[in-house]
Amino acid sequence: MTAEALHRLTSSEYTDIWDRFDAKFDFRPSINAFPGITEPSASITWSLDALNDDPGDRKLDRLVDMVQNGLGKCSSPREPLWILDWQHTCYRLRPDLPSTDMFLPRVLEGRSREGWPLSPYPDGDYYIFLADDLRFGTFGHPWEHSLCVFGAELLDAIAEDVHEVLQRVLRRDGLPTV
Repeated sequence: MTAEALHRLTSSEYTDIWDRFDAKFDFRPSINAFPGITEPSASITWSLDALNDDPGDRKLDRLVDMVQNGLGKCSSPREPLWILDWQHTCYRLRPDLPSTDMFLPRVLEGRSREGWPLSPYPDGDYYIFLADDLRFGTFGHPWEHSLCVFGAELLDAIAEDVHEVLQRVLRRDGLPTV
């Protein structure tokens, strides 16, 4: 049996990862109560408002590239990432393997690397990217219009570049910035 680069979660896998995510982060979906999770002590949450005036989506493309690059670099060989889309199809991705799913577009809306089914940008839904053991990841909140990056290794890899694009920090370690 060969390893799949991308795997659509079965019903039991879906339930298991959402239960694990909820147990660790206390997920609270809401259109007006923020944050939507208990943000861990190693986290930064940025406003995505800097992308509102983004001709040609250049900042957005840069953000997606840097986040996906960071997620891939922080994943160990053979370690999958969980890609969650609340109440929709979710995935397990092996970033160390070439894309093998012929049903995925080569690039999703021009804003995702080949083989990645979603962008970390929360375009109308909660988009969550997680290490297999939940030690790092991102949480995109569509109604707060924010992106939380968590886990020391992922923050070390991408926080400076993300800050250059997004600029406005809403919270650090789950606490509001002044």
